[in-house]
Amino acid sequence: MCGITGWVSYDGGLAGRRHLLDRMTATMTGRGPDAGGTWSDRHAALGHRRLSIIDLAGGAQPMTAATDGGTVALTYSGEVYNFRQLRGELRARGHRFTTASDTEVVLRGYLEWGEAVVDHLTGMYAFGVWDGRTERLLLVRDRLGIKPLYYQSTPGGVVFGSEPKALLAHPDIRPVVDLDGLREIMLGVKTPGAAVWKGMRELPPAHIAVLDRSGLRERSYWELRATDHTDGREASAAHLGALLEGSVREQLVADVPLCTLLSGGLDSSAITGLAARELAYGGDALRSFSVDFVGHSDHFVPDEHNVSPDTAYARAVADHVGSRHTNLVLDPAALADLDVRRACVAARDLPIGRGDMDHSLLLLFRAVREHSTVALSGEGADEMFGGYWWFHDPALRASAGFPWLTAATGGVRQERTFLRAECQRALDIPEFAEQRYREAVAATPVLDGEGAERRRARELLYLHLTRSLGGMLDRKDRLSMAAGLEVRVPFCDHRIVEYAYNIPWPLHVFDGREKSVLRAATGHVVPEVVRRRTKSPYPMTRDVRYIEALQRQALDVLAERDAAVFALVDRQAAVRAASTPWGACANAPGQRLVLEKLLDLHVWLDLYKPELVMC
Repeated sequence: MCGITGWVSYDGGLAGRRHLLDRMTATMTGRGPDAGGTWSDRHAALGHRRLSIIDLAGGAQPMTAATDGGTVALTYSGEVYNFRQLRGELRARGHRFTTASDTEVVLRGYLEWGEAVVDHLTGMYAFGVWDGRTERLLLVRDRLGIKPLYYQSTPGGVVFGSEPKALLAHPDIRPVVDLDGLREIMLGVKTPGAAVWKGMRELPPAHIAVLDRSGLRERSYWELRATDHTDGREASAAHLGALLEGSVREQLVADVPLCTLLSGGLDSSAITGLAARELAYGGDALRSFSVDFVGHSDHFVPDEHNVSPDTAYARAVADHVGSRHTNLVLDPAALADLDVRRACVAARDLPIGRGDMDHSLLLLFRAVREHSTVALSGEGADEMFGGYWWFHDPALRASAGFPWLTAATGGVRQERTFLRAECQRALDIPEFAEQRYREAVAATPVLDGEGAERRRARELLYLHLTRSLGGMLDRKDRLSMAAGLEVRVPFCDHRIVEYAYNIPWPLHVFDGREKSVLRAATGHVVPEVVRRRTKSPYPMTRDVRYIEALQRQALDVLAERDAAVFALVDRQAAVRAASTPWGACANAPGQRLVLEKLLDLHVWLDLYKPELVMC
């Protein structure tokens, strides 16, 4: 796992500007704390920061190959899980290898197959290849978008990088955010390709971008397809189980300590159970980690959709599979630490406003990194198998709109009332949300002749896979890499996604529960208490001391003269959220949202100093 960046200029703009590449590469140090390197020629420069996972002694980057027609150079981030198989195939075709790394497999694969190398790769990856033979740049992103990759055109070429901060370090890239960018920040839906920063683009999942002297072009190399599903209940569970076992087995390959992130829910428990069983064959014991809050069980108040704290379930799984388990317990002071907030905003390059849910994850990753360099996580299962409660609510299933937004607002129009009135009018979030929803639904793959119920089930799954999962994966990638930790997501194997998408909805709920087919596929590695458990969302602290700390910090912002954040946030809304005693708040979640968004925006404006274009 690494951070990559690069710059191509056909007009000679690289001359004497090597220091700019160094500056761009340095922004990726968190993603690659172990080593760094740069490479350049007349028209291209590539930068790389390395987190060493496979072939610790080899695999240095950027990696080059000399050919009769010129040098081919690669800067690569991620893991190709079938690299050993591909190495054997490439050797049979006459290629010679000098390292044991998957990086060299990708480079040699490009030399053999060109752009078609992507059809041979299984894994999570983002990379750039400069082909000196044709003076052409190739940018590639994995099928599910697990690894990020951004680019922006410049006079005479393009700059690119794993994160926007790498591009923003280049003087030709101005930190401008217009209305569409602010809409993306405020809505809570990740539009494929949108990067928030004006002029910048995130390469969509499963896409290639090619730059040459004639310009820059994008194309898709994989897409989700609707197909007939002929397997019955038992066959579906058996095939899904085999796919998941294979994915976990592939993703356990590493030359560094490895662990799992274990919440005690079905998804992470299944990954932990499969990983523990696989490692046991080699005589190793798995490490697992979870996060908790001081007094969380005491403060926990169950509701319709959050019925139990995680800790007891995570311990039950650890006991069941024999993992060496660590439960990180965080106090309100650590969660509310402004340095932690700044680190989260800097890691994500955006003011997401998730507060303690991001802060706790970053602190967990820092603790995990003291013991392990790679962690397996359960992201993606809820989106693939209909795990969220709104999949099963008839009113929400039938409603037009992103269901996770509708569920959060009780069906009311999506407004951001903490914003100034003129900002609300300019952004028109409801219209933006409706437009993005219509685009997503229209793109849903369906089969001719499918009934309304089957079609709607596909729409809901597609909405989550293409407009929700990306945000989840981005969160996990950014916060883990900020701690120098590689997180792998076995559910997000494209073969699993293809199979799950085409399972008829009745099989997803055949026992009257969410994720029925996944429970059947993984029941042999998960304890009964977890198989019976109702899905619980990622935990939030319910300690009033955390909220009171946010209120104090908000009052400090309110006391600042000419604080830039109040060009966006309504001052009176901030005053109410910061001043109302927490126990007296009639709309506690709403007040909490105002505080988190205010503080994140304040930090973001200070760190990035973006130019906001409001018209």
